[in-house]
Amino acid sequence: MPDDAALLDEIETLGHRLREAKDSIARRILGQDTVVDLALITLLCGGHGLLVGVPGLAKTRLVETLSTVMGLDGARIQFTPDLMPADILGSEVLEGSADGSRAFRFIEGPIFCQLLMADEINRASPRTQSALLQAMQEKEVTIAGERRELGAPFHVLATQNPIEQEGTYPLPEAQLDRFLLRIDVDYPDRDTERRILLATTGIEEAQSHRVFTAGDLVAAQRSVRRMPVGEAIVDLILDLVRACRPGGPGAPDIVNETVSWGPGPRAAQALMLAARARALLDGRLAPSPGDVTALALPVLEHRMAISFAARARGEKLTDVIKRVVENADRVGTAA
Repeated sequence: MPDDAALLDEIETLGHRLREAKDSIARRILGQDTVVDLALITLLCGGHGLLVGVPGLAKTRLVETLSTVMGLDGARIQFTPDLMPADILGSEVLEGSADGSRAFRFIEGPIFCQLLMADEINRASPRTQSALLQAMQEKEVTIAGERRELGAPFHVLATQNPIEQEGTYPLPEAQLDRFLLRIDVDYPDRDTERRILLATTGIEEAQSHRVFTAGDLVAAQRSVRRMPVGEAIVDLILDLVRACRPGGPGAPDIVNETVSWGPGPRAAQALMLAARARALLDGRLAPSPGDVTALALPVLEHRMAISFAARARGEKLTDVIKRVVENADRVGTAA
């Protein structure tokens, strides 16, 4: 009981601080509550996020604001077609000393930070995109045969233009799987856009302030992992993820007919952590089925692929996932 009481107090205190953080972010990011929540969920889970949307929707502004509010050492890389892996990771240079001797010295790249903004990540070649693979999974990089640890915490928030735009490359499937959430950023509604116009075209703009430190965020991530999860929630997560795998025992006809390949175990892990973090943001002490179903799309969409035939028929992956979620809701209600 003492441990349970301590965890309860810890989560309640953290909930108050997260509300303060959201208020601070809202000073600069207007009308994107769902996007902000998903970005905070990503950080609370210790994961990485992929922000997808056309230019001009404040994706870069959001990442910069999160760096300030969460007290993280941030760095930005503008991905371009000529960007090389060494521009991200760093490289060794040969230096001469006063006595005439020479030695290699490692110069750290921008990846050695706590919050890396990979801006327009899909404008670089797949080879350069893949430079982030080891860093995103293992929180370290191997350069010239030597393993080097990254900062703690370490997060990547990447922005991506829609792949239909000219000059973009699709991200490798292995890298997509390392993003905890895909966060779609859409156009604001008319009232929100009016508020943006008035707030950003004057002499002064509202500023955010720091609420967390890097150490506070690491402690919050531990709290999220300690949050209890009921057996019914675990079963719902497994049912959803396994139902999205074509050919599996629980896959419905719509999945078998439209999906080429489905999500792996990392998707279930992401859904479990994200559901806990969403409950925490909402001031609750344990995740509910609504948390799981609300996060199914941002967790699963980038971990699945629609078949060529289904794409030719005009099928969309988002519709398939929504059908699977609706079916899971009906089953859960009947149970």
